[in-house]
Amino acid sequence: MRLDASATQQRILIWMCVFIGVNQLGFGALIPVLPLYAQAFGVPASAIGSTIAIYGLSRMLSALPGGHTADRLGRRPSMAMGGLICTVGNLWCAFAGSFPEFIAARFIAGLGAGWVQSVGIIVLADISTPAQRGRMMSIYQGTFLFSVGIGPFPGGLLAQHFGLAAPFAAFAIASGVAGVLAWFVVPETRSFGMKGSPAGAPSSVPFLRQMRLLLGNVGYLMVCLVGLMNAIVRTGGLFNVVPLLAASKLGLGPGQVGGLLALGSLLGLGASYPAGVLADRVGRKPIIVPSALLTAFAFLVYCWAPSMTWFGIACVLWGVAAAVNGAAPAAYAADNAQPGMNAAAMSGYRMLSDVGYVIGPILLGMVVDWKGAEAGLIAAAVLVGGVGLLFARFAPEQWRRGG
Repeated sequence: MRLDASATQQRILIWMCVFIGVNQLGFGALIPVLPLYAQAFGVPASAIGSTIAIYGLSRMLSALPGGHTADRLGRRPSMAMGGLICTVGNLWCAFAGSFPEFIAARFIAGLGAGWVQSVGIIVLADISTPAQRGRMMSIYQGTFLFSVGIGPFPGGLLAQHFGLAAPFAAFAIASGVAGVLAWFVVPETRSFGMKGSPAGAPSSVPFLRQMRLLLGNVGYLMVCLVGLMNAIVRTGGLFNVVPLLAASKLGLGPGQVGGLLALGSLLGLGASYPAGVLADRVGRKPIIVPSALLTAFAFLVYCWAPSMTWFGIACVLWGVAAAVNGAAPAAYAADNAQPGMNAAAMSGYRMLSDVGYVIGPILLGMVVDWKGAEAGLIAAAVLVGGVGLLFARFAPEQWRRGG
């Protein structure tokens, strides 16, 4: 099934994929380095987790301001601002002289990341119609997830050859370049609909009033819950618990874990576009529910994997499920936006999803402390599988081709 997009839509999509790919490649590059870099300041292990939590908190706090700015000033200036904030925050991380200073720098970097991600998904909602939105979102989200998944490889190489601060500096430079590109090559899409495309004129309803209207929609609330739970199990389960269990139970090192996760992301990228095609053809719900259940199954395989081979299978299951479940929920959220409310709908979806980045490591970390790593992964499976079933029961389908 072809994308059926105009030349302008395709050009914007390509540049937005470049923009978010650079941003998320930098984020992924920090995954194997962050604990070691924080540890170099001589802080206890409990403090290292705060470097993840503060980043998630600032991402969450920046989503709505990013969306509001995109509505008031336009998408292009807002994207450039996000890239600049990312550059400042990560450059500060590279040169931080103390742990409190590093935490402050991580907060600024997280503000930029949340800003960029909110505006990026708003632009995709602007330029897409419901009939093509699943495919557009799948290309964008596939780039997003692949870049995060492959990032630990160059990040590890940079740290090994140039020091632990090098990935932060490289991320800062890449963010700056992406921000400049966004300014010069991505056209403004705030009023795209006035020129015959999907977005429509900006809404005259105040931004906070738009949010209240959206939160009164059951389908919108349910898809935000899906996004929240995916973030909880990703940060709390995949980033925190899975590496611990792989090391203690299977004796796998960081390089092996990172390589297998990257392999899963690569294979997941191949499943991303077909999932977008299905989301446009049969609807969002038949994609969201099975992918949530597949994510739950992946965590169970992680939990009970008896060998590296089975751990690799779990990585493949996770990579495919994450890629499949990246596009359909975002498309579903955009489907719920009334004309001119794309910024509110998509930034609100990002913000509520990013709450999971704050509470995920804490919530599942408490389960691990209480009952062990296996219990943490089982809890992750129950949470994401349960919300998939809730979505199946209560969320109405918003789009079905020909329906």
